Amino acid sequence: MTATILVLDEGTTSTRAIVFAADGRQLAVCQEELTQYYPRPGWVEHDAGEIWAKTLACARRVLEQIGGAGSVAAIGITNQRETVVAWDRLTGEPLSRAIVWQDRRTAGQCKDLKAGGYEPLVTARTGLLLDPYFSGTKMRWLLDHAPAVAQARAAGRLALGTVESWLVWKLSGGEHVSDAGNASRTLLLALDGAQFDPELCDLFGVPGEALPQVVDSHGPLAASDARLLGRAIPICGLAGDQQAATIGQGCLAPGETKATFGTGAFVLTNSGSEPPRSDNRLLGTVLYQENGRRTYAVEGSVFVAGSLIQWLRDSLGLIGNAAETEALARSIPDSGGVVVVPALAGLGAPHWNAAARGVICGLSFASGRAEIARAALEAMAHQTADLAQAFAADGAAWQGLRIDGGMSANDWMAQDLADVLDLPVERPDEVETTALGAAMLAATGAGIHATLAEAVEAMRGAVRRFEPAMAQEERRGRLAGWHRALATA
Repeated sequence: MTATILVLDEGTTSTRAIVFAADGRQLAVCQEELTQYYPRPGWVEHDAGEIWAKTLACARRVLEQIGGAGSVAAIGITNQRETVVAWDRLTGEPLSRAIVWQDRRTAGQCKDLKAGGYEPLVTARTGLLLDPYFSGTKMRWLLDHAPAVAQARAAGRLALGTVESWLVWKLSGGEHVSDAGNASRTLLLALDGAQFDPELCDLFGVPGEALPQVVDSHGPLAASDARLLGRAIPICGLAGDQQAATIGQGCLAPGETKATFGTGAFVLTNSGSEPPRSDNRLLGTVLYQENGRRTYAVEGSVFVAGSLIQWLRDSLGLIGNAAETEALARSIPDSGGVVVVPALAGLGAPHWNAAARGVICGLSFASGRAEIARAALEAMAHQTADLAQAFAADGAAWQGLRIDGGMSANDWMAQDLADVLDLPVERPDEVETTALGAAMLAATGAGIHATLAEAVEAMRGAVRRFEPAMAQEERRGRLAGWHRALATA
């Protein structure tokens, strides 16, 4: 029987299990939505128990679809990054709700650390900035405000980790590991450090003994408990969602760039074997690690992309489903002067303004659903253009852009990106490259493909190309209007 790969893709709004063939074809898929908790403005939480239960249920269902686990050679896991889970090492049960990457409750702690002059040190060591986005301050908050977490620490039973660590622990029955890419998003790992840094842990007040071991992105990393899926299956690939998407897009050479438009929007450029440094508030991150050697990336993170469309649907009731936005955008020649700044969770790169809030400006009596929906889609290109300018200022100008994620299936938006960026945009036929990247890592880790490059060659499918066609005057006008609106956020 031909070997297959089971990928567990744990995102922000849903969890999925997908079975891939060795050539990258999807053989089976199951998906469950995750409950979003918003207990206060700026707070976003998940139920870690729900994450595990739905992940396991989806895995079991896809294995039923392919006749059981007999053909599965390896498991790959990809996950929402920076989200923090605290659990009890003895019982394996979560001690609080997970704090999601979008959560802004630690803005005050970040402000205090900046005021203390710590950001240059943190940036030099980790490639990151002092922002509530990252995991370290979330861990500290749980220790200070969740009594069960503090009690578990005092009893020597506390485990802290990001979502892939949580899933590996539950799957394996107690292995506590984190791949280097996910670990590099915590503020607790130096880009050139093998394990979590004791000085950084002290700075953020996070107990190092509660953290996982940092491991490679592919290889024999752990194994599932045989009782869960019918047999023990090696866990051979781990990557945060954006690293996985970069690999799934085949960006293995320095300079190759991808943008994923999911809940947020994330641009990564492969920067090779040297830890990257930015003068324009972009992030340095670990793309992947193999045999202890790291490949790095420069990253620009936008907090709100697809979640803006979800907000238009669920909170404002302007659309019934996300697919309506393309038809609405095409129904009018322009947005009628309406501009949306989607700072619903602050502004990410290159602005890094945790206090910014969303803006819809330029409204008139002529403005309606179509204008607002089109302006929301236009905001994706506007935010990406700001990132393109920052990358260019750092000497990493884009020659083209490979896009993926659920929003990228929108042809109007893909063309708008090419027009506003004045660059060719390439989109694979299979836009869910996050899961595919995890499958590539697991296939390499299990020896199905000899190298990651061979896995990309075998598993990446066809692509479609969008060429820029917008006049320079229109492009300049669009960006000028965006920057005027941005100043009010």
